[in-house]
Amino acid sequence: MKLRRVHLNTAVTLEPVGSVLVIYTGGTIGMVFDKTGRHLVPFKFNEIMDKMPELRQLNIDLSLISFARPIDSSDVTDADWIVLSYIIQQNYDDFDGFVILHGTDTMAYTASALSFLLENLQKPVIFTGAQVPIGKMRTDARENLITALEIATSTSRGICIVPEVCIYFGDLLLRGNRSKKVESSHFNAFKSTNYPVLAQAGVEIEYHVKNILPLPNGPFKAHQKLDNRVVRLRLFPGLSEHVIRNLVLTENLQGVVLESYGSGNAPTARWFLDAMEAAISRGTFIVNVSQCDGGRVFQGKYQNSKYLEEMGIIGVSDITSEAAVTKLMFVLGQNLPPEETRRLLQTDLRGEMTID
Repeated sequence: MKLRRVHLNTAVTLEPVGSVLVIYTGGTIGMVFDKTGRHLVPFKFNEIMDKMPELRQLNIDLSLISFARPIDSSDVTDADWIVLSYIIQQNYDDFDGFVILHGTDTMAYTASALSFLLENLQKPVIFTGAQVPIGKMRTDARENLITALEIATSTSRGICIVPEVCIYFGDLLLRGNRSKKVESSHFNAFKSTNYPVLAQAGVEIEYHVKNILPLPNGPFKAHQKLDNRVVRLRLFPGLSEHVIRNLVLTENLQGVVLESYGSGNAPTARWFLDAMEAAISRGTFIVNVSQCDGGRVFQGKYQNSKYLEEMGIIGVSDITSEAAVTKLMFVLGQNLPPEETRRLLQTDLRGEMTID
């Protein structure tokens, strides 16, 4: 993949308050009208200073890395997550923070994946984007980008305030691996149902420090391996035995995110339980998440989840499906012994799940 790096002329006359690397992957935020004024097309993002001259007032030293060909977020793959991890690794020591501009449709997946790939992160990595292109009058792109940049350089007594991967959107700062896209036609596109917001932007940015991960002690490490041989299985009444068996017994399948009902319940039909047991016996890891946005899995609380617990399906508390998929890819990508893989899947690695 070709990358273009430029230093943006911020015309800073004072000592900059910090340095930020902006990584532009694509998405609605980078669209403007063409010469006809009727069609939205991507623009060269290194021209952002012309589109948003107010960026010069931030007093932040900005650099930009742009994917040579902008990616619609529907086309993002796990390979792109590895590229982002590599970019941050290569530039980690040179910047105070990072802002990743990304399409909204799969932003929660990418933010979740980066949270796992970036171990012992001690700097802000802030995802943002827009519901309305920067080239339209009533765009949310300007406020989202400006505030994300300010958060990426936020410090208190010289110490980074937000040392984690986050999504900033519609005046809320959310933990990336706790987020989910919930709106396609309003500015408040993302929600974090099972975890409180990290900050809220009004006249000032109000940080809720007790909700933010503490600075880690270990050395920073950017992982470069994921295993994408996983699948999501969302239960619904009427699922056929044939479909279930063909899905969970797919050759070389390594992991399944089972989206169950309520607090972790699933059918007790013998054919369903047999299919799950057969997958587990082949070495497939199955994690159980709730379909409910505000749900939490308590395997064994009801009879319909007791069977899952007994056969070895892993209940993963209140994790989102997006975080469960990317965590499964990350843990499987470490190629660890089964016992250690199972332990990590049940462990809160990056603040992605609540452990009693």
